[in-house]
Amino acid sequence: MSKPISVPFETTLYVRDACMCLAVQRAARALGRRFDDALRPYDLTNGQFSLLMSLNRPQPPNLRSVASLLAMDRTTLTAALKPLERRGLVKVAADPADKRSRLMALTPNGMKLLTDVLPIWTKTHRELESLLGNEEHDRLLGNLTKLL
Repeated sequence: MSKPISVPFETTLYVRDACMCLAVQRAARALGRRFDDALRPYDLTNGQFSLLMSLNRPQPPNLRSVASLLAMDRTTLTAALKPLERRGLVKVAADPADKRSRLMALTPNGMKLLTDVLPIWTKTHRELESLLGNEEHDRLLGNLTKLL
């Protein structure tokens, strides 16, 4: 009879306490819940807010540039756009310069919603900044940016 292969529980505790990936995932989920709760009255998630905000540009961006900004693949971005399109908040159209490419733009309803929820995002963000303090907030953003 062979001895079962196992990972010592001490290793589990070490990973729990030392793993940057786990810590960032846990923090991201907690932050996401906070913003989801704040945006819920507008039937909007934090991810949808970020997507709408990423479309607030002088010229409609293509899928590739928005996917890059949001650190997601184009298939995931396309799926995330669908509910926003159905709500009439976003319009996706072929790029006149390259029919294979798609351009995205906020509709007037999308811009109105973004304008309506921006003060809620700002209030929620300020609450988080006050928990950290300005110096820690800036340091956290700087350190996270180094990982991109």
